[in-house]
Amino acid sequence: MSRAGFVSIAGRPNAGKSTLLNALVGERIAITAHQAQTTRTSIQGVLTTADTQIVFVDTPGIHKSDSLFNKRMMDTVRGALQDRDLVLYIADATRQVTEEDEHAVSALSKGGKALLVLNKIDRVDDKRLLLPLIQRYCELFPFVESIPVSATKGEGIDKLKHAIMAYLPEGEPFFPSDYITDQPLRFMAAEIIRESILRVVREEVPHASAILVDTWEETPKLFKIAATIHVERQGQKIILIGNKGQMLKTIGTSARVRLEELLERKVFLSLFVKVKPGWREDASFLNTVDWRSMLGSEEVLVSDQTVAKKARKSAGKNN
Repeated sequence: MSRAGFVSIAGRPNAGKSTLLNALVGERIAITAHQAQTTRTSIQGVLTTADTQIVFVDTPGIHKSDSLFNKRMMDTVRGALQDRDLVLYIADATRQVTEEDEHAVSALSKGGKALLVLNKIDRVDDKRLLLPLIQRYCELFPFVESIPVSATKGEGIDKLKHAIMAYLPEGEPFFPSDYITDQPLRFMAAEIIRESILRVVREEVPHASAILVDTWEETPKLFKIAATIHVERQGQKIILIGNKGQMLKTIGTSARVRLEELLERKVFLSLFVKVKPGWREDASFLNTVDWRSMLGSEEVLVSDQTVAKKARKSAGKNN
């Protein structure tokens, strides 16, 4: 008997959703950082075993919408929670339930099945504290099951996988066995650059940054990639460039190393910084940086199986 289904990953910002996705799939397909709201759109990560295929859908953190950009992120979340075989609601085990948590849980569909995943248990010394936290969440929603895990340490991940499989319907796989993500390489490159910014810059700049890949040239031995980092204010541009360009060089070096691991070729990466005031409220610009708008171009679209194979080979080195 084979099983297959779609499983959405939801929760508040900084609960560890993308880290959990990477742990479940066994590949580094979603960028991660300590800052909240790292994920900006939904992406798929597919786990295929001998008799099961799970299509995970990672989503942005559930938060109040204060801009067109944030409203679009929340539209993405709501879409990902509809008609799913199972939802994983990720909660931070180190935090007590707040009004924001109650709001986030209320976004779950009352008619759907959801599993509570308490993440970051490696940071909780007294595990007895987890039980009242689980009880409080279960008062807010009728979760079918609750499983404590540590996505960074791998604790509870196998148990979680088995629990997910038990709730999936019988069915044939949706994708080939080597398919791992729906992201085109060009979007993955932009995300890797953004991840480098998130890891290097510790101020307001990361959330004010949007990456647009301008050129993408491929030869048998080299990828030439040029990208522009868009920020909202001149001061943010100055921070990103740094003294004598040192900050931008650090960001570029970090991104280039990851890109070479992904693409298995030398990468010549050129980064530019441009001020675009109010880009988070600019609908046409948001459409431009949305990876789904890339799918109409052969220059941009790389076959899913190619992405899968390259991601599979490079990701294990980086978890």
